[in-house]
Amino acid sequence: MSEKILLEVCVDSPEGLDAAISGGADRIELCSALETGGLTPSPGLMALAAKAPIPVYAMIRSRPGDFIYGDEDMAALLADIDAVRSAGLEGVVLGANRADGSLDRDVLARLADHAKGLGKTLHRAFDLAGSDFAAAIDLAVELGFERILTSGGETTALRGLDALAACFVHAGDRITIMPGSGVNLETLDAIRTRLPFREIHSSCSVAADATAGKALELGFVSHRPKRTDEGIVRAIKARLAA
Repeated sequence: MSEKILLEVCVDSPEGLDAAISGGADRIELCSALETGGLTPSPGLMALAAKAPIPVYAMIRSRPGDFIYGDEDMAALLADIDAVRSAGLEGVVLGANRADGSLDRDVLARLADHAKGLGKTLHRAFDLAGSDFAAAIDLAVELGFERILTSGGETTALRGLDALAACFVHAGDRITIMPGSGVNLETLDAIRTRLPFREIHSSCSVAADATAGKALELGFVSHRPKRTDEGIVRAIKARLAA
């Protein structure tokens, strides 16, 4: 029997959390504000997710924008890791870059050490290190990360297949490479044909109706909102099991 392929679903709301679990997700990446790429979830959402029957990893990203962090940022990031531990979640999702796009060894080492005892995923800050993915993989292994979420440096995993294939070769069995970005029912088969992944990441989302009225007008609601769809989670799981 072939090894089970794990599906990680990113969510940013109680409804999304419920849909992902009900659809059969194997792990949750818990965020707020997915429309900005995901930020640290609120304490309330973490408390709710701590009751989930599957592992939950929380995004550690205190603000939108780049992943270049100064001392003020670090104080917030370290406190966010403390909040994840206090909530009882299984792990954290981290990333940090230097101005040239390479991974910031010093910042990552400090964050990883602070997260000792928690599972650790290196997020798509990795994708900015495209001039030397091999060195970035080696650093992630050295710092004790379990996996790297990556699109191969492209806007979607489908576009980054060549780079992703090279990452799988370099990583070997030292660390898990988890393709993500643009992973859906339309692209899954092409990605699976090319890459020997054992874990994959998807939002499993559909377009949601934008809230009409004053909330939209005042900018409180995204103009193109999405929501996690239980049926898509279930369909991707079935496709992976086929």
